[in-house]
Amino acid sequence: MNLVVGVSGGSGIPYALSVLQALHGLGVETHLVVSSGAKRVMSAEGGPQLADLTALASHVYDDRDLAAGIASGSFRTDGMLVVPCSAGTLAKIAGGFADNLLSRAAHVTLKERRRLVLALREDPLPRPMLLNMLAVHDAGATVMTASAGFYHAPESVEELLHFVTARLLDQFGLDVPGFRRWESPR
Repeated sequence: MNLVVGVSGGSGIPYALSVLQALHGLGVETHLVVSSGAKRVMSAEGGPQLADLTALASHVYDDRDLAAGIASGSFRTDGMLVVPCSAGTLAKIAGGFADNLLSRAAHVTLKERRRLVLALREDPLPRPMLLNMLAVHDAGATVMTASAGFYHAPESVEELLHFVTARLLDQFGLDVPGFRRWESPR
């Protein structure tokens, strides 16, 4: 499998790190693009940094490089995941505004009818954001929130991140080892 992973400026860079760790462990080829907003968030949050993400990626692209392979529909991938997806990036994707590589790669993913998953990490959800979510859904994207379930009785932040990662990668048919699925009570 061959996936584009976009990291935008929404709070929640640990989700991106968790996804990249899982994809690396599964042997998935990844094409990483990190927005300038994400780089600012990394600095402000003090968690995972750019080097942590790039160390796990198969290929890394500059967000200003609109001539990169992932900017073209002829560059084959199995889809794209944006994690976290900021409200601004969501709006760009919803409006077809491709002013950076991340939004261009998302546009290409939609136009080629490949799977695009957007992992939003913002609350509350104002009306413009809800309309943008509906627009990308109608264009073929899957919109998910970075919301962990608790039925697996998590005992750490890592387990909460693992839950969200597993649910995101479910959208691509990937099984993350150690993910406990819901089992109906007997």
